[in-house]
Amino acid sequence: MFNNQTFQRLVEADNLTGEVIAVNSFIIEVKGLEGVRLGSRVLFEDGQHGLVREAYGDKVILYNIDSEKMAPGTLAVVQEDILNVPVGKGLVGRVVNPMGIPLDGKGPIKTTATSGIFNPAPGIMARSMLNEQLASGVTAVDMFFPVVLGQRIAILGDSKSGKSTFLSQLSANQEGTDRIVVYVLIGKRKVDIEQLLAGLRSSGAMDHTIVVLADIFDSLAQSYLAPYAACAMAEHLWYGGEDVVVIYDDLSSHAEAYRQLSLLQEVDPGRDSYPGDIFYAHSSLLERAGKLLKNGKTLTSLPVVLTPNDDITAYLSTSIMSITDGQIILDLGVFRQGNRPAVNAGLSVSRVGGQAQTVRQKRLSGTLFKLLARYKQAEEFSHFGSSLSKDARIDLTLGKQIYEALQQPPEVRLTLNEQQLMLETIILGGGEVDIDVAALKETAKKEAPKVKKEEDFDRLEAELLKKHTIKAKEPEVLAVAETAPTTTPAEETKS
Repeated sequence: MFNNQTFQRLVEADNLTGEVIAVNSFIIEVKGLEGVRLGSRVLFEDGQHGLVREAYGDKVILYNIDSEKMAPGTLAVVQEDILNVPVGKGLVGRVVNPMGIPLDGKGPIKTTATSGIFNPAPGIMARSMLNEQLASGVTAVDMFFPVVLGQRIAILGDSKSGKSTFLSQLSANQEGTDRIVVYVLIGKRKVDIEQLLAGLRSSGAMDHTIVVLADIFDSLAQSYLAPYAACAMAEHLWYGGEDVVVIYDDLSSHAEAYRQLSLLQEVDPGRDSYPGDIFYAHSSLLERAGKLLKNGKTLTSLPVVLTPNDDITAYLSTSIMSITDGQIILDLGVFRQGNRPAVNAGLSVSRVGGQAQTVRQKRLSGTLFKLLARYKQAEEFSHFGSSLSKDARIDLTLGKQIYEALQQPPEVRLTLNEQQLMLETIILGGGEVDIDVAALKETAKKEAPKVKKEEDFDRLEAELLKKHTIKAKEPEVLAVAETAPTTTPAEETKS
C-alpha cells in the first residue's frame, strides 16, 4: 500500500500541485502544475507516477508510468524536476524494471546514486577512435563482421532466426573480462524471458549483467522509457571507468509502444503510422554510445530490430541501419539451409570492424569472402549435373569445409585465436584434401593458448592440417585363392 506521507510531505514543501481532469489509457490530463518542466516526475495521491510530456498554460499532458488505471479528480504533485532512476554497481546481477524496482526477489537495490534518463550524448571532442574488438565467441560474426568496442551495430532478423541466441552467446562470452552487459527486454513473452534468464544464469553471464525488463502488456510508458533508463544505468558505469555493452532487445517493440502512446496523444501519424520524431527517439538513444577520450572506456550499443519475412527495407529497419555503424542480419532462408548461426554474409556489414583487426585477421576475412563467393558460384554450376572442372571441385570442397567450421551450437563459444587457427588450417589445405573439421575444432581449442606470436600460427596450422587430413582409402582388392581343383578332368567328364 502506498504511503500517503510522501505525497503529503511534497505538498507541504510547496511543490507544484494539480488535479487529474481527463484520462485516456496511459495519457493523463492534469489541470494546474503551472510552470512545470517538461520531463518532470509527478506523484499522484494513489501512489502512481507520471512523466510530463506537454504543457499548455495551466493544462499538462503526462504519461502514466505505472498503469492505465487513474481516476479523474486524483491529486498530483511534482516529485522531481527530471525522471531519475537508480544507477551504480549495485544493479549488476539483478533484474529490475525501467524505474529500477527489483523483480528478482533478492531484496532492495543497494545503491544510492541516481541519474536522469534522457542524457545528452558526449560531444565529438570528448570521444576517441574505436580500435578494440568485442569478441562475441561466434565465428561467423567475429571473422566476417567484427564488432568493435564502442560501436553501434544493429542485429536484424525475423522471429526465431536466432537473434536472442546470438546475443546470449555474446553476453556469456564477456565472462572473465571486466565488461558489464546491460540487457534490455521490451515486449517479450514470459516464456522467452524465462528462457533467456535461465540461459544467462546457467552460463554465468548473470554475474556481470543488468537485466532491465519492461512488459509491454503492463505499461506502454515503461516500455517506451526502458531503453533510455537502461542507457542511463550503463552511462553511469561507463563514465565511472567501466566498459559496458548495452543490448536493446528489441527496438521494434519500443517503437510500437511509442506509436501507441503517440496515437493516444493524438499526434499526427507519419510513415507506417509511426510518430514523426521516431528517428530522433532512436538516434538520440544510440548516439550515446562511443569511446571516451578521458578514460578510454567504451559503451557499445546493439539494437535489435524485427524484420518480418526478412524484409530489411521497412521503415524502422532502414531507419536504425542509417543510425548505426553496420548491421548483422540473421536470415530465415539461411536458417532453413541448416546454417547456425544464420548470418546473411551478403547483406551484413561492420563499417568500423577493420579498425580493430590485425593485418593477418584482415587478410583472413578478405580471403574467406572470396572463397565463399567462389563456392556459391561452383554450387550453382553443380546443379546442372555436368562434370565440374578441377578448380570448381576445389571451390566446392573448400566452401563446404568453411561452412562446416562456421556451424556453431548456442552453448559453444570460441576465442579469436581458436577461430583463426581453425579457418586458416582449412584454407591451408586448399580444398585439395579432406579434413576432419569436427576434430579440427576440438584440437584448435586445445592448441590456441600456445599462440604467443605470428609464427606460432604458421607452425600450429601445419601441424593441425597434417593431423586432421583424412587419408583416402586404398581400393580393396579381392584376393582369389588359388586352390587345387577338388575333381579331376576325367571325373568332370563322367559327371
